[in-house]
Amino acid sequence: MIEMQDVWKTYPDGTVALQGINVVIERNEFVYVVGPSGAGKSTFMKLIYREEVPSKGHLSVNGFNIGKLKHRKIPYIRRNIGVIFQDYRLLPKLSAFENVAFAMEVIESPRRLIKRRTMEVLDLVGLKHKANSLPAQLSGGEQQRIAIARAIVNNPAVIVADEPTGNLDPETSWGIMKLLEEINFRGTTIVMATHNKEIVNSLRKRVIAIERGSIVRDQQRGEYGYEN
Repeated sequence: MIEMQDVWKTYPDGTVALQGINVVIERNEFVYVVGPSGAGKSTFMKLIYREEVPSKGHLSVNGFNIGKLKHRKIPYIRRNIGVIFQDYRLLPKLSAFENVAFAMEVIESPRRLIKRRTMEVLDLVGLKHKANSLPAQLSGGEQQRIAIARAIVNNPAVIVADEPTGNLDPETSWGIMKLLEEINFRGTTIVMATHNKEIVNSLRKRVIAIERGSIVRDQQRGEYGYEN
């Protein structure tokens, strides 16, 4: 599913964000990526959805060699990867329905399918009744649920979630995690970067810890391991 072999990432200013990363994430896994700020977690996540490319080493996602992927093929891999951001990144002038549907429109899905599938995922995240609401009319938790609906609407094989509970209160965060667990149960691989110690220690999953650009710990049913 996701395989990194001796992956390095060096930015143009000389910053080495990742060094010698070796990891395999299997289909249907739920993986937390943890570590101090500036450790390389965001770069690790961006490589998976091809926002960045490795400077050295081999990275494959869903059978695609990310480092050698031709630009015209990037949309194909992104159809199979949903991305959830800490700051939601919803389009402010579009309704909840339109924000989710947009992800299907860009890959030119049939209009009838767009309407049916968009309402399905809005129902899954519990916001079918808010389909016509603008982002500004929604709470932070509701906006994140819309962002999750957008991420899953094309039935991706992988979801990359970068601090999805970072801007949310504890109660709302647990609701988002329950939703992500349900999506994982349905067969989607989830890779989630987080600083939320309570979530990691309560919902035991595989934990990959990154420090100074290197993986220092990779444990099944692991703990967070850092003081917040």
